[in-house]
Amino acid sequence: MVLCTVILAVLAAYAIAKIYFKLTTGWCKSQTCLVGKTALITGANTGIGYETALDFAKRGARVILACRSKSKAEEARSRIISETGNENIVVKIVDMASFDSVRAFAREINESERRLDILVNNAGIISYGDRTSKDGLPLLIQTNHFSGFLLTHLLLDLLKKSAPSRIVNVSSLAAAFATKFDVNQVEKHISNGDDYNNSKLCNVYFTQELAKKLKGTGVTVYSLHPGVIKTDIINTMDGIRKIGFTLMMNFMSKNPEEGAQTTIYCSVAKGIEELSGEHFADCKRIKPYKTALNEGAAKKLWEKSERIVKL
Repeated sequence: MVLCTVILAVLAAYAIAKIYFKLTTGWCKSQTCLVGKTALITGANTGIGYETALDFAKRGARVILACRSKSKAEEARSRIISETGNENIVVKIVDMASFDSVRAFAREINESERRLDILVNNAGIISYGDRTSKDGLPLLIQTNHFSGFLLTHLLLDLLKKSAPSRIVNVSSLAAAFATKFDVNQVEKHISNGDDYNNSKLCNVYFTQELAKKLKGTGVTVYSLHPGVIKTDIINTMDGIRKIGFTLMMNFMSKNPEEGAQTTIYCSVAKGIEELSGEHFADCKRIKPYKTALNEGAAKKLWEKSERIVKL
């Protein structure tokens, strides 16, 4: 009898939690048309990247799917065209774990595209341990921060030419837990959890500094927490951490369509230009995390990032 009571209590708590997360999920209600506009999304073949690309395609945009796997990207392109009827969907290959690949990709975009109205830095990984790239950096921090930093800089002229335009950096609530963040050690592996938290804080700091530097250009920039999303990103994890994340996702996660809403909002919502540099969640601005209030650290991160990517 006691066991049954416990089970019922757990199921009730689960149901209440699921209802709460569903009711508090923000939805982008903007009807902004993107006909004549060009949007680029990294990591666009799956998860919230795919749902973002799908939404932009429905709005009539030319959508560039920036992905590492050509076959998966082509499959995503076919699905988007089939669902939206928009055939102006382009696949471009980039490996965010390689600065050479990012530079080659940016060069191709600058040569082939006349405009770029929306850049969504969405690609990211959770866990690759102490594995390093050929550039000598941990794969996680290079993929989640440094390559996005480099790509954005290499596309800034095109974004300025297309102004008003937007840059959207997909961060995470994990940034709030980056209590061990040390800008002097940011390019070094600490632990899977700390590395991920630090990389997401880097996204926020990058957004804050970039907004200052872009003031008056017509290019605005936003960072965001998409929510806990049940996507393929946990495939990069292993062991007990993967089990823990899987349980958490089953308990409190959004689906990819729900998770993409804040990215879409920051990309298309009208009237948020004055909020450039701010952080968002559930389609509204939120207070910055306590970990993201160090302007000195943000400035030092910018300078260090410039040196590492060799701008």
